[in-house]
Amino acid sequence: MKHARLILSTLLAAAACTSARAAEPVAQVRVTFDRQHILIRDAKGYADVAAQRRITVDDPARIASVSKLVTTLGVMRLVEQGKLNLDEDVSKRLGWTLRNPAFPDTPITLRMLLSHTSSLTDNAGYWNVALGEDIRTLANDPKAWDSAHAPGTWFRYTNLNFPMVAGVMERAGGERFDRLMQRLVLQPLGLHACFNWSGCDAATIARGVVLYDAAGKPQKDDLHGKAPDCPVIPARDGGCDLTKWVAGQNGTLFSPQGGLRISVMDLAKIGQLLLNDGRVGKTRFLTAKSVQAMLSSHWRYDGHDGDIGEMDEPQRGSFFCSYGYASQQLSRGDGKSCRDDLFSDGRLHVGHSGNAYGLLSGVWIDPQAGTGVAYFATGVENAASGAHSAFSAIEESMATGH
Repeated sequence: MKHARLILSTLLAAAACTSARAAEPVAQVRVTFDRQHILIRDAKGYADVAAQRRITVDDPARIASVSKLVTTLGVMRLVEQGKLNLDEDVSKRLGWTLRNPAFPDTPITLRMLLSHTSSLTDNAGYWNVALGEDIRTLANDPKAWDSAHAPGTWFRYTNLNFPMVAGVMERAGGERFDRLMQRLVLQPLGLHACFNWSGCDAATIARGVVLYDAAGKPQKDDLHGKAPDCPVIPARDGGCDLTKWVAGQNGTLFSPQGGLRISVMDLAKIGQLLLNDGRVGKTRFLTAKSVQAMLSSHWRYDGHDGDIGEMDEPQRGSFFCSYGYASQQLSRGDGKSCRDDLFSDGRLHVGHSGNAYGLLSGVWIDPQAGTGVAYFATGVENAASGAHSAFSAIEESMATGH
């Protein structure tokens, strides 16, 4: 009888814990920094509820669309090496013609892909191309294109842009995207990070953060301390033979749009790199000109030149008011139709937000103040519930610390 009561008590406690998690994040991690130092470290909640493993600032999570910003660091390094040109027709690199069928004479460039002005959409998918298949199955689908707006004339936040970018990078760099990013970005910056867990060591994988939805159910990376059996979508026959990889064939494989696993401490290093105009200590990683090009606005909403929400998140958005190369410039909106003042201070903050599988994330710098913040929360809803922006309430809290 005592044993039965103990089991019942345990079950009731677990149910109460699940109920509490539905009302508040499973985990919250936040780091602030200036150009040289980490200022505040804060971590609470669980990286893995089942294992009762507490979260730390060094635990890597699938950081969602902040991945695009890091991917672009790799693009800019290839540009500086003369292997890529932002204004070249990407078809020349891909080895096949990428065109909006409604505008067949308009070339699509890296500049358009990086700034979400390519006229691609996510309506045909952006992650669902299996190993051994070709991304042209998406590019050849009319649903993948905005037939009403020519490339370069309209902003639409589109995840599919970045698998296309990854394919261009592979063809220029001659390596698989995950390995190319390790060589170009992650290893030179000393980051314990990787795309789709490929390239992370066992210790980093063991600290991986489980992503939970708002009800506290695991959605991604419930790894039990071990690497996934296959880091990509397996072939249709279930196989995972990555030796059959072909450069540029399928840029979706390692999720360049959202699949980076990284801790907030390593995100802070990215922020410091940007604050220091491309320097890491005394080492020049990117030129100041390249960093400025990334962070400058290449599109700004004028009321009728783009979609300011997220296509696959209809309950969220209206905060894409100014965009660079995989960077958002905040506090540029009108505060009415476009509400992007995440920090509620009217100041320019530059960086990128992310959301997927119950995680919300961001890394932002204040260039004038020389400070920044990196954060993520798991087990949260992503509705536009903020008090002073179209971001969520939890994002406003994590950004400001209030």
